[in-house]
Amino acid sequence: MPSTLYRDGALADGRSPRLRVGVSLLTEDGLIRWIRPAGDEGDLPPGCEVVDAGGTTIVPGLVDGHSHLTLPGGSHWIARGADPAETLVAVAESNGELQHRSGVRWARDVGAPRREHDGVERALSIGVRDRWRGRRDRPYVRAAGTWITVAGALPDGLSVEARDADELLAAAAGQLDDGADFVKLYLDGPDPETAPWTAAEVRRVVEAVHARGAKVTAHSSRLSGARVCAEAGTDSIEHGFELDADVTRLMAERGVALVTTLTVMKSWLTFSTTTTLPRFTGPDSRTRILDRLELARHSVRLARAAGVAIVGGTDFGGGSARANQLPWEVESLAEAGLEPWEALAAVTWRGGELLGEPEAGVIREGGPADFSLVHGDPLSDPTALWRVWRVA
Repeated sequence: MPSTLYRDGALADGRSPRLRVGVSLLTEDGLIRWIRPAGDEGDLPPGCEVVDAGGTTIVPGLVDGHSHLTLPGGSHWIARGADPAETLVAVAESNGELQHRSGVRWARDVGAPRREHDGVERALSIGVRDRWRGRRDRPYVRAAGTWITVAGALPDGLSVEARDADELLAAAAGQLDDGADFVKLYLDGPDPETAPWTAAEVRRVVEAVHARGAKVTAHSSRLSGARVCAEAGTDSIEHGFELDADVTRLMAERGVALVTTLTVMKSWLTFSTTTTLPRFTGPDSRTRILDRLELARHSVRLARAAGVAIVGGTDFGGGSARANQLPWEVESLAEAGLEPWEALAAVTWRGGELLGEPEAGVIREGGPADFSLVHGDPLSDPTALWRVWRVA
């Protein structure tokens, strides 16, 4: 593989509020060989391509911490989950291309429809993960398989339903048997004041999954489910739109990360004047979305104050956002009160930590050449992440 020198750019690694300026970076054989001051490059390998990176910032490959690769997003995202397997697999290919072009190198898929495809019945995301392994034009994927729910929580055919604690445990084991990298529970139930499973029942799943070397996460947009997750010690909570100080304190004590998806509501706002959205209809829909967004922002601020690890995701496919809109989440986290460098961390190395992938979202000598060049300074202006010029 030819070598490439990226000369005289800036570097933002998501660990410091300041850019490192005047940086040159050499890649070879898919690895970062060295990072040096622009005036100290030394001899270059024969045939090395030189890229003038002046005026750009090198950022680590982004990690979308909450995505649904086989679903297209848009205002009819729920209905699209019933599409044929071949259609959904084609959607994943389109989404993977969009992610790659926007600088996303890791996709954490947190739920895909279960279908028969290529002679195997399982969550479609697992097959997508396997087909993309080793491809530079697609993100690396870690997949949860399909959602595990109680009856009626999601439309028919989208999830594996568990009627009691034993079925819940068996469903979690079944996802790992299918090849899932981690397990996704769905903690929003028919009663908004009561989670569908108790902390003891969820803790039983956590212990069994941990014993197999995997992690457990849980969808929870309500306080009742978040409290169960915190008490049970799931590895993360997805969405977390309703948190309080007691729950965030427990999360911090027990190492439960928050995976934010503020992009969901930002996206709903763009649709609210032209489209009927599930849960938000009528003339006051925009006000209701804004109220929900502010509650979610408050939850982020509580989590940050408590010291909870915050990871960012789009929820594309499982909401109306699209696969190339992760910068929207970075903007949204900054609006919620994170410093821009913390918001960048949420979609780079913090996501890698949650995945258990030490190279994800990291730029280092000897590490993989997974980064992009953007115009602007994302440490002062998160919108710079929209302006991707080149992907390594």
